[in-house]
Amino acid sequence: MKIIAAIPDMHTATRSIRGKGKRLGLVPTMGALHEGHLSLVRAARARCDVVAVSIFVNPTQFGPNEDFAKYPRSFERDRNLLAKEGVDFIFAPSAEEMYPAGATTWVTVEGMSDRLCGRSRPGHFRGVTTVVAELFHIVEPDLAFFGQKDAAQAAIIRRMVRDLNLPVEIVVCPIVREPSGLAMSSRNAYLSAEQKQSALVLYGSLKEIARRFQSGERDTDRLIAAGKQIVAADSSVRLDYLEIVDPETLEPLSIVTPPALVAVAAFVGSTRLIDNVVLEISG
Repeated sequence: MKIIAAIPDMHTATRSIRGKGKRLGLVPTMGALHEGHLSLVRAARARCDVVAVSIFVNPTQFGPNEDFAKYPRSFERDRNLLAKEGVDFIFAPSAEEMYPAGATTWVTVEGMSDRLCGRSRPGHFRGVTTVVAELFHIVEPDLAFFGQKDAAQAAIIRRMVRDLNLPVEIVVCPIVREPSGLAMSSRNAYLSAEQKQSALVLYGSLKEIARRFQSGERDTDRLIAAGKQIVAADSSVRLDYLEIVDPETLEPLSIVTPPALVAVAAFVGSTRLIDNVVLEISG
């Protein structure tokens, strides 16, 4: 496994791979890896000849009062995990490498970027799409692997790829959950045992909405009200949003027509967590 920090070195490595006709997969991460990330690596390994993982805590997707400074960083641990998974390259640039002094160029998916987390975190998705577009340019992957937990992010990146005719296939892999049902996240490291228990109301709200949907309920307001009731049962959890939207456009739905994305974000203590389910007709 080779670790690369400089953009020209990554260009050289990936162009050599492409010159040999090999299929290259990219798993973009911010490090602090968990089983969710590793599931993406395994999916990439199954479909690609060569797998690259980027580790870069991207400053432009954090707001001024968010957790950039304390975001968990564990490069040595991450490196060991990726070596065990048979990863070929780690691309681990510095912020100065990714954002040259005086950089003023952004990639923005208009309309979609101010929905869901974009409404709560202005500028967040602009930072995401800019860094992902740059990673696609540097690594030139054939396929890029993202997690369903970040469903809005995945939808926005798919739209960016489509609109800019980028030659990369976006693969979205299922959410990986802890035995309790809590969606795996690097930010779970911030939670105490008691807070992890409280955080289960996020998934509980999604399951209640899914249950009512499977029982025939299609009115968005009634479904959301049922989900909010679950979250409200734990006073230590502060809801940011609970919405039902089109999974491709992120536009709100008044009547649920499957597939529909149910997305929730909430604060458990000072930690902001997200989760989602897709409503489809079962059976």
